Amino acid sequence: MPAQNIVIDTNVVVSAVRSRQGASSKLLSLMGTNLFEFHLSVPLVLEYEEVLQRQQPFHGLSDEDIFRFVDALCNLGIKHEIYYLWRPQLKDFKDDFILELAIAARCEAIVTFNLKDFVGIEPFGLRVLTPQSFLTEIGGLS
Repeated sequence: MPAQNIVIDTNVVVSAVRSRQGASSKLLSLMGTNLFEFHLSVPLVLEYEEVLQRQQPFHGLSDEDIFRFVDALCNLGIKHEIYYLWRPQLKDFKDDFILELAIAARCEAIVTFNLKDFVGIEPFGLRVLTPQSFLTEIGGLS
């Protein structure tokens, strides 16, 4: 079975940084293992960085640690420039850029904890999965 192509929502990245115990951390630890391909865009990387900086009191990483972490994600991910906007599509317009990336990258899924924010993406050939559901699908929980 070929590796699935996914976009990882910011809440999953933040969860992985805040706790090394959960499915989010496990998912990030599997990056680069050929179990899945992870896709990025400039707006998504900027959001990762901004939210991680805003959440510093909760995870304790320094600015330097955050920049190195996001840099590592950029090295592992497949980068995309978005040329076509599909807005508005989602209930929360701030999530439209994630949908646009998933469409441009021809992903199979968006991995997030906010399933309800991505209701209606099925016509684009996309699914929305929690980190645990995605790990179960790819056999990454063992």
